[in-house]
Amino acid sequence: MLIVKSLHLWMVVSWFAGLFYLPRIFVNLAMVEPGSVAERDRLLLMAGKLYRFMAPIGILAVGLGLWLWLGFGFSGGWLHAKTTLVLLLIAYHLFCGRVLRDFQAGRNTHSHIWFRWFNEMPVLVLLAVIFLVVLKPF
Repeated sequence: MLIVKSLHLWMVVSWFAGLFYLPRIFVNLAMVEPGSVAERDRLLLMAGKLYRFMAPIGILAVGLGLWLWLGFGFSGGWLHAKTTLVLLLIAYHLFCGRVLRDFQAGRNTHSHIWFRWFNEMPVLVLLAVIFLVVLKPF
């Protein structure tokens, strides 16, 4: 089970790297001047590749987490809170895909300031998950 736990942590760290960086690309996309086609296309290419890379990593992170849950039989309120936060992260990930499609179609309606705030959500969720897993407060 320690191998599964190690792989889970590796996938979680990798998934969060994508969840932290993709919205930063959105900030830059929202700041692109209307005539800067090459810059916009380059950022869209980066965002699309990152999203396609981080999606299977997120699936593996969640799958390995479920394996741990079933293998160890964890219970308690802390695990329910963590599971809720993981579901929120999955929704965030999927929403990032929608935002990317909106950028690709030229339909983005949010400012770079909105994306700067949007970028902070996974940071706060990660902090909460770490405290829940380590402290198991309830």
